[in-house]
Amino acid sequence: MTRLVLASQSPARLATLQKAGVEPLVIVSGVDESVITDVAPAELALQLAELKAATVLGRPGVPNDAVVLGCDSVLELDGEALGKPDSADEAVRRWQAMRGRSGVLHTGHSVHDVATGRVAAAIASTTVHFADVSDAEITAYVATGEPLQVAGAFTVDGLGGAFVTGIEGDHHNVVGVSLPLLRDLLAELGHAWTDLWAA
Repeated sequence: MTRLVLASQSPARLATLQKAGVEPLVIVSGVDESVITDVAPAELALQLAELKAATVLGRPGVPNDAVVLGCDSVLELDGEALGKPDSADEAVRRWQAMRGRSGVLHTGHSVHDVATGRVAAAIASTTVHFADVSDAEITAYVATGEPLQVAGAFTVDGLGGAFVTGIEGDHHNVVGVSLPLLRDLLAELGHAWTDLWAA
């Protein structure tokens, strides 16, 4: 069994991994996401994922035989990277811009093998189609607080699910971690996906 360390505080990422049979050790990176600027949305997601994994790598409590996974998601709309909204007002404005349209959710994945020092990293991108929601629906949704906790101000696996009309690509990626991509990255480092399953 290979131990996975998740360098993320996202409950959705943790739940996705757990449902797939993986019980990761969670060590939150706490990185300042504002340090990376002036890069394209997909590259931003990847660089932040790499920063999170690298930050956690040197922390106490990381097993010597573990692999450390850093992830970061951004929604690309009109060429702009949208992370978590800073306020309820911003979340409302986002939804007014997104409704009836499509965006691309990019999630950067960076996997560091503690024992070998090797790294495998890649971006998963999924197109998300949003419903043409009303102002009243936007107000009610933002009032729940959910959009303030997540990249792009929406979830597909929570209250926001009814406002997503379709997805092109990996559904898990929209939740926060692409399981097929993670499997490929682990294989690149010589680890079998099934070795992560909790005994």
